[in-house]
Amino acid sequence: MTTITMHNYLLAATAAVLLLGSVSLGACGDTKGDRAISGGAIGAGAGAVGGLLVGSPVTGAVIGGAAGAAAGALTDKDQIDLGKPAWR
Repeated sequence: MTTITMHNYLLAATAAVLLLGSVSLGACGDTKGDRAISGGAIGAGAGAVGGLLVGSPVTGAVIGGAAGAAAGALTDKDQIDLGKPAWR
């Protein structure tokens, strides 16, 4: 493999791991804090994958994580409640 191809492979693998990890924690919680954490994880994973497609996975993860955390913190339990988070 060339250096560029190997670099893209490693970025794609990292993004996939982040996305799978965030889905396992995702969109759950009884409190605003729980929803902010899980929303941030989902957003970071999705942002990393989206950023990878345009060449900047770290920037995508930061923007996606911030947007996801904000969305989670701004929702009420009645709006989004998929159960108890994996970390509790």
